[in-house]
This record gives sequence, C-alpha cells and structure tokens, in this order.
Amino acid sequence: MYKYTVLTLVVLVCVLVGFPAGGFGKTVTGLFKSEVAREQNGQFITLFMYQGDHGLLVNRLHNVPLAVEKESRLLLYNNIAASSLDNLSCSERLTKAKVIIHLTDEEHNQTIPRQPGPSVWRALYVDRYTCQDGGPIPSHGDIGFTLLFLNPDSAGNPCEHFSAEEAGLHSFYCLLLLAYFVAVCVYVQPLFQALRKGGPMHTALQVLSTALALQGSSALCNYVHLARYSRDGLGLPLMGSLAELLDMVSQVSMLYMLLSLCMGWTLSRGRKPQSRPLQWDSSPTSTTLALAGVLILGGLLLWEQYTDQDHHSFHAQSSVAGGLLMLLRVAMALILASVLYQIISSERSALKRDFYLSFSKGCFLWFLCHPVLVLTSVFFNHHQREKVVTIGVVLCQAIAVVVLYQLFLSRSLYWEVSSLSSISLPLTMSRGTSRDRN
Repeated sequence: MYKYTVLTLVVLVCVLVGFPAGGFGKTVTGLFKSEVAREQNGQFITLFMYQGDHGLLVNRLHNVPLAVEKESRLLLYNNIAASSLDNLSCSERLTKAKVIIHLTDEEHNQTIPRQPGPSVWRALYVDRYTCQDGGPIPSHGDIGFTLLFLNPDSAGNPCEHFSAEEAGLHSFYCLLLLAYFVAVCVYVQPLFQALRKGGPMHTALQVLSTALALQGSSALCNYVHLARYSRDGLGLPLMGSLAELLDMVSQVSMLYMLLSLCMGWTLSRGRKPQSRPLQWDSSPTSTTLALAGVLILGGLLLWEQYTDQDHHSFHAQSSVAGGLLMLLRVAMALILASVLYQIISSERSALKRDFYLSFSKGCFLWFLCHPVLVLTSVFFNHHQREKVVTIGVVLCQAIAVVVLYQLFLSRSLYWEVSSLSSISLPLTMSRGTSRDRN
C-alpha cells in the first residue's frame, strides 16, 4: 500500500507544481495592456464580492503620465455575468459600468456604493484605443498597477481582504486545527499501541491514520495560506496548492482502503474459510479493482484542480471534471453498497452484521457527503455555497474517519466478531491482565 501511496504522491506533486498559481488573492498586481483591452473589448482584471457598507478599492499606478495620455479608465460592473457582458458592444460596455475610475493619480481610493447584500463586482480596464476600429496602437508600453480590494471588518473599517464567499474560512480552519490538536493529545498513545500490537485490521488502521494525518496537514496549509492572505491579500499560493495536493492524496488513500476491504472480503468468501473475517484479504483481482478506482479518482481530481484553480479542496462543481467527480463518488457508493449488501445478507452472526453495517455508514458518509452538500448548497445564497460545501465536506469526512476508527479499535466488537486471540487484537488487555482476571 505504501509504495502505491508514495508513487501517487510523487506523480501528483509533479503535475501540481506545473499548475499556475490561482487567482485567490485580492491584492492584484499586473500590467494594463492596450492591445489586450482592444482584443477583449476591455481587459479583464479580477472578480471580488463586496459586502457591507464600506467596501473600498485602492488603485496604485506605476506610470501616471502614460495613463493620462492613454485616457485610461477602470470599469466596475455590479452583478453582471461574463456571458451578459460578452453580448454587449464595446461602446455599450462603457455605458453599463456601475463605476468608472479615471486613472489620473498615483493612488486612488474608491468607495463602493452600498448594496442590499453581498454582490459580485467585475473590474475591466479600457483606454482611448479600446473601442477604435482598427488603427495602430502607439508603442508607449504598458502601465503597471496594484489593486487592493477591501471589505469592512467587524469594526466597519475597510481592511478585510477576504471576499464575501471566503469570509469565515480562516476561523474555521483555526478551530479545526485546535480540534485536531486536542484529538491527537488524547488518542495518540492508544492508537500507537494498537499499531504496535498489530491485529486483523492493522493495515487498515495504518491507511486510516495516514489519511487522517494528510487531512490535518492540508488543514494546516490552508490555515497558513489564509492567515497570510488576511494580511496582504495575496497569501501563499504554494501552500494553497500543497493543501489541495495533500487532500487529494488523502482521498486516494481512503478510496484504496475502502475498495480493497470490500472487494477483499467479497472475493475471499468463496475461497477461504471465514476464520479471519476481518483480515485485509488482498488478491490480484481486488488490488486491480482498487488501483483502477484510485487512478480514475486521481485523474478527475487533477482535472478539477486544473480547470478551477481557486484554492479550495472542495468546489461547488460547476465544471465538467467536478460533475464527473461527483458521479464517480456516487458510483463508488453504489458499488460498496452492493458489495456490503451481499456480505450482510449472507452473514448469520448478528454481531458481524453490526460490524459491516457500521462500516457501511462510514463508507457512505465519506463518499456521499460531497454530492449531497453540493445539491444542498443550491438552496443557499451564492456567496455561501462554497463555504457550505468546503466546511461541510471537511466535517463529514472527519466524522467518517472517527466512525471507522471507533469500529476498528473496538475491543468488545473485535472480541465477538474475530476468532483471533485477544493478544493480537488492537487495544486489548495484555496477557498478564488476562491471567489476573482468571
């Protein structure tokens, strides 16, 4: 298992490093280009969702005389979709702008008009050459700029870099890391003892611990990125990409474990006596099926990150890759349901059925939480959907891991279900303790 995990990690690192940094930061630096503005009927700069009464846009220019000569302007559009804007002619775009900022000063502070609720603002650059039909553009060079988009903080001061759909994620990851820290302090010793003793589900516990460690590392990277982002509006895009990478490897590890367990149990029933029903029964067939699922999931995850480069591990699935990823999760849940139904329906022991039912709950929660939350997010406002999906999936998958941990580490259930001796079971009493009881 570990060699496949390491191989997957290396491949994902190589591919993800090649991705351009996402446009998550809202301190935007770049160049105003007349050629691009003419080609696109206005050079697109960025999107930002303002909320509250004191939104602010700070514009800093690096070459004011050139901007004045070009009659440079920054156009701000409120709640206009890109498709609607594309249907407008160049001259119509100028009249539809909600706010027009004439770039004549080295620094300009623009207060955003009050809106009844969070609203998306789109920034475009135009100049005197943008709407001209043909004709050469003088080669005066480009204009360097820095734009700061600021929402009001809790005190009403415009110093919050987070867009409305991102507000609150920083605090969430802070609380999540605190919960991880407390859980580690409480459970690391018994878990370490269980891993040292081995037992029928030793490999499953190793993979589950690896997936949980990757989830915690992903949360830490997201927190570091957002903490930096809250100060400068840029953050650390590399940390955001690393958080996505770690989460992808965690997803792949969990899928491999769940498929291997279910397929191994099913395939072993016809060729082995059930003296060790909870052992990880691997075979070439079960390993092949698990690896096939891992490769498909990994490919779709990479495709999704490539098409949507905002630094969120879980997206509201507006892309083709995201839709296919949700279908894959639903399909995997159906496959596992079918496999577990065959096992449970032929199992005579009530305690063994309880074990498999509890295992089913953890599996279904892990796979179905994302599709269900994406469908549920439709009923929320636009600026809440990404947060509902991200926070909901992280919490649900953490609960699924807890359910599986409790199942695999349960002394009483293992004692009744498995025919192995108590000495080889996780978290069981030592031989000396058993002798004292006798």
